[in-house]
This record gives sequence, C-alpha cells and structure tokens, in this order.
Amino acid sequence: MQIRIGYEIEFEQKEAVPYVTLLKVRPEETSKLTLPEDYKVSPSLHVHDFSDGFGNRCSRFLAPAGKFSLSFENILEHNGLPDLYVPDAIQHPIEDLPDEALPYLLGSRYCEVDELIPIAWELFGNTKPGWERVQAICDRVHSHVTYDYGRTHPRKTAKQVYEDGGGVCRDFQHLAVTFCRCMNVPARYVSGFLGDIQFEPIPTPMDFHAWFQVYLGGMWFDFDARHNVPRVGRIAMTHGRDAVDVALTTSFGVSTLTKFEIIAEEV
Repeated sequence: MQIRIGYEIEFEQKEAVPYVTLLKVRPEETSKLTLPEDYKVSPSLHVHDFSDGFGNRCSRFLAPAGKFSLSFENILEHNGLPDLYVPDAIQHPIEDLPDEALPYLLGSRYCEVDELIPIAWELFGNTKPGWERVQAICDRVHSHVTYDYGRTHPRKTAKQVYEDGGGVCRDFQHLAVTFCRCMNVPARYVSGFLGDIQFEPIPTPMDFHAWFQVYLGGMWFDFDARHNVPRVGRIAMTHGRDAVDVALTTSFGVSTLTKFEIIAEEV
C-alpha cells in the first residue's frame, strides 16, 4: 500500500522569530519513503537539523518578518496491515525493563501520575497485567471522554480530562498514558499522520493525529484511546513523554498561523 503524506503550514509575524519544528517522520519511517525527502521552508532559510533526546528529527531556523511557509509531500510504502494485536503480550516487572523505558513510567507536564494513582488502581487493579490491562484502560478512556473541540485548551492535563470528560485526541491519549504509567506500564505519547484508510471520517477527516505506545513483551505497541480500534496507516513523526515534547512547531516570539493543510491518504 502507498500512502501520500504532506502538509503546507503558513505563519505570519511582525518581526523575525526563531523556530524549532518536529515535522519530519521518525527515523524508523524514512526508509519507507519512495521519493527524496523534500522539506521546504519558504522563503529559503538556513535550517539546522538535529535529533532531540527522544530521537525525533528536529529543525531550527530564524524566520523573517512577514509570511513564511513549511511544506512537505511524499509517498510512503506501508504494509497495509492494521495495528498489531498481541493479546498475550506480557507486562514486565519494573526490574526487568530496559533503561530507556523507565522515563515513561514517571509523571510529566500533562500526565500527573502521582495524582491519578489511587483512581487508576481502583479502576484497573483487578485487570490482568499486560495487554488486557492496557486494553481495559483504552476502553475506559474511550467511553469516559467525549471528543469535543470546545472542551479542550493547550494546558489541559490528564487529571482535568478525567474530571471534565471531554477533549480532543491529545486529551484521550494523555489520560490513557497516565493510567498506564500509574499501573507500571511504560507509555509514551506519539504524534504523526493517520488518514481515514478503510474508515469513514468521524466527525471530520483525519490527518495529523496523536496516539500512544506501551512497552509490553519486549517491544512497543500502538494503542489509540480515541478510536479504540486497530487502524491502518499510522506514520509516526514524533514520540515523547507527552505533548510538551512533541510540539510540531515552537516559536520563540509572536506569530499567527494563517494556513494549515494536511495530506494523509491512500494512493
């Protein structure tokens, strides 16, 4: 299966502003691109590329006053299979986890593990550790949270999502990630492309999306508390502890988003 991915994002500002962007696919995905990777900044600027502490591919540059745009388009080869389903994947004792998984057990900016531990153990303490427990968390978050743009804001945390019961994809994932960590399952936040391949758009067409991954049975698996069904065509761009680590664009000054168009569709 081939999936066309891309975007055109435009900003306007009154003075030069430094930016850091995380708009490239994860290193694990680059070998699947069928065309030369062409990440454009217009007007042409000096761009410095680097990797952050989570292995995300980042770019930084000084954008001039006025309008500028970021654009990308490519075709990626995908195996056409839905998310892996491995119901016998085990939950590892903490002492057996690899070092790199340990940070994903801890609290972070949007995931207040310490405050939700009592609730998590009350809700999921009787579930079987491993895949069954993570699925129970997804089921609970999916049924508890209503998808509603009007009930979110940039600083909304997992605890607030639980108390309020509404939000967008990032809010679903923050709450599920937090519950997993409360139950000693390493969980990390992921963002990337996800189109509506084999699904009807509900309520609007998919493009950029957030989901999460858990470490079970010696590997990381994709879960999605918003959709809560295996999907086809996830293409990861970033992962981190929560949304703070994976902002697609960060501006160190005042700027206005004037255009945001995303492509994520089967060819």
